[in-house]
Amino acid sequence: MLSLDLSFYNWELFTGYILKGLLFSVQLTVIATIGGIVVGTFLALMRLSGRPALVYPATIYVNTMRSIPLVMVILWFFLLIPMLIGKPIGADLSATLTFIAFEAAFFSEIVRAGIQSVPKGQAYAGEALGMTYGQNMRLIVLPQAFRNMIPVFMTQTIILFQDTSLVYAIGAYDLLKGFEIAGKNYGRPIETYILAAATYFVICFSLSKIVRKIQAKVAIIR
Repeated sequence: MLSLDLSFYNWELFTGYILKGLLFSVQLTVIATIGGIVVGTFLALMRLSGRPALVYPATIYVNTMRSIPLVMVILWFFLLIPMLIGKPIGADLSATLTFIAFEAAFFSEIVRAGIQSVPKGQAYAGEALGMTYGQNMRLIVLPQAFRNMIPVFMTQTIILFQDTSLVYAIGAYDLLKGFEIAGKNYGRPIETYILAAATYFVICFSLSKIVRKIQAKVAIIR
């Protein structure tokens, strides 16, 4: 009969194995979110520009990335980038570049929808004041769009945090990897995987509750 014993889980185990992986997962999430939003915003503006030379490349990039499993993209970056530049870049950097490139496609769709949610009258008013397209976007449209997009950005960030567990495939020391190594060293692999699932649940559930509160506040502002 299977018996579970979680008494081995203590502060020493956490600081020795789990904390390092947790910090990397959080770091990867933050960097990928910021980078994904920046790159995704440029992709969204390209798709909304109306210029075929900008629309088609951005559309192909977004649709391609959104149609491929993330774990495959992780493996491609990890294996192909060293071949292209002639030297290894390490699992951590490879994971970071992969997540920025992959998440940019998803954030671009969020940004594009956010921009389109702003009443066109706002943009027309800016044009009537003599603003250029860039000024209109920077000063009128994007500030309103980003405010509306905050809850969606945070929801995507929660999904991103969950997806960081996939860097396990290239040997990066993330939260899941920390639990796996702890399980091997303490001889409790089943218990540590249960604790890993519980940890992901607590973090993501807590963040989702925060998102709901922010979403309610944004709705009131509207």
